[in-house]
Amino acid sequence: MKRNSILARAQKAAAPALAFGLTFVATASPSLAQKSEKSFSDVFADAGPVGLVIMLLSVVALALIIENIVSLKRDKLAPPELIDEVQALFEEEKFQEAMELCEDEPGYFTRVCGAGIAKIGHPFEAIEKSIEEMGDEESIKLHQKIGWLSLIANVAPMLGLLGTVMGMVAAFNEIAASKGQANPADLASGISQALLTTMLGLIVAIPVTAAFAFLRNRLIKTIIETGAIVEDLFERFRPTS
Repeated sequence: MKRNSILARAQKAAAPALAFGLTFVATASPSLAQKSEKSFSDVFADAGPVGLVIMLLSVVALALIIENIVSLKRDKLAPPELIDEVQALFEEEKFQEAMELCEDEPGYFTRVCGAGIAKIGHPFEAIEKSIEEMGDEESIKLHQKIGWLSLIANVAPMLGLLGTVMGMVAAFNEIAASKGQANPADLASGISQALLTTMLGLIVAIPVTAAFAFLRNRLIKTIIETGAIVEDLFERFRPTS
């Protein structure tokens, strides 16, 4: 339910962003609006099916960005109050209660910490290995979540290139059909599609790439900080030489 509410808010937020993008496309390029402004329907028509797919990708990307910003916050992955509770239970050596707390509050910190607690009583190497394995597993899952943004950032300009090729093919077909006598108006549709899809692909790819880099760097920082906290918790079990 929470995820659905986030996506619902993302879809509402996507509408003005998409409208802005379309307005930019319709007004910024001389090839799209020379002496008269074009409506959104004209822009959709000029962009063709490939342009429509790129626009849909922009909505999906915005939804993913908002969802990841909310769900990958440090306070979500490693809540400070939860860390304090676990640390207090460790100080009192109430490891079973700490394990139950981790099971009741699923998250990155609690799963990694719980993996270590489950090995208490075993050699320290076993505890350390269990923590590392769970940390790696959870990190992969989190990186997979933001990986979709990287995919969209790579696919969008490729779709733009596909639309460009399709538009140029249409323009050359028009020239061939007219036996070389086609006037600029006859070629406008194909050329317009070629320019539009390239622009749309870049409009989507550039901010999505930036968002992916931001989220990835923030996630890596959180994982490192959380790992250090877990290591400090279990340092008491390291045998003294």
